[in-house]
Amino acid sequence: MVNQEAGVSTEVAAAKDMAAQMPAPAPATAGPAPRPGLSGRQKAAIIVRLLLAEGASLPLSQLPEEFQAELARQMAGLRYVDHDTLRAVVEEFLDRFEAAGLSFPGALEKALNLLDGTISSAAAARIRREAGLALYADPWERISGLDAEALKEVLERESVEVGAVILSKLKVSKAAEVLGLLPGETARRITYAVSLTGNVSPQVVQRIGLSIAEQLDAQPQTAFADGPVERVGAILNFSPSATREEMLEGLEQADSGFAEQVRRAIFTFANIPARIDPRDIPRITREVDPAQLVTALAHATATGGPEGEAAEFILANMSQRMAGQLREEMEARGKVKPKDGEAAMTAVVAAIRTLEEAGEILLVAEDE
Repeated sequence: MVNQEAGVSTEVAAAKDMAAQMPAPAPATAGPAPRPGLSGRQKAAIIVRLLLAEGASLPLSQLPEEFQAELARQMAGLRYVDHDTLRAVVEEFLDRFEAAGLSFPGALEKALNLLDGTISSAAAARIRREAGLALYADPWERISGLDAEALKEVLERESVEVGAVILSKLKVSKAAEVLGLLPGETARRITYAVSLTGNVSPQVVQRIGLSIAEQLDAQPQTAFADGPVERVGAILNFSPSATREEMLEGLEQADSGFAEQVRRAIFTFANIPARIDPRDIPRITREVDPAQLVTALAHATATGGPEGEAAEFILANMSQRMAGQLREEMEARGKVKPKDGEAAMTAVVAAIRTLEEAGEILLVAEDE
């Protein structure tokens, strides 16, 4: 609604400019007088025709169909309007528009659309329920906005026929992503069922969408966006290695299953060879402060083990000139305090996480 109001203001401004550019009407003796007795619908058709002639984009498709049809009939019946009549109609339109104050939607559904983004979704849902309105004007916008993993869960608990409708309403790229997450047999059955959706009516599709959206909203809200595995993994990612191993050992004793999931969620300096594409190493090293990179590589090389292998992996996947320069700086750096080395390796991991979240690199999935 706000965008529509802005659009109307733009078109009115265009009408004002056109009216200002029109020459003053000639004396009555110089030409025909303005056409008398034009109806309001005819005047509206004249304004629309004028704006369209000037290249304006009008949201006429949002009008009721009977209004659109009447507008077309009026435009067809006018045939020709002289200059004086056109000027008079434009000036009357502008006078009436400028005399108006604010207009309000006049319906609760339209008011909620106008307030979309300014009141909370919970408040909007409550108002809709109390008024007996559907929770969503278009529930498929809500459903299509879910990530692939959430859509997979929806498809797994719905019937094959409903799953086929859901898949048909998604963008092709997201539908393919969701299919790839489903077990093979389930994916095949849903894919076949898509071929049977040709005769499904729009009303049935809308009811399915509303039902699924209501189920989604009926799920209890949680205080945290990420699950416990992701949260613990993120914390341990940036913990010193001694602290991390101590915590993981404690988790193993308390809940070995949870501990295993956390281990998979953790990404540390030692995981670089297994999780990073060698071609991404130059991109990563450019994001790390050169002094921290030297410190991290020197500490990891001196430590040996998985950290040492990660350092060699980094050096082996950059230009020989750059690798040689770094080796010289590592030797000049000398012995690194464990605290400084841990901080530098954490900085490298943080750069990798930042690039991954930005979609600039992808982490290789670990083998099960």
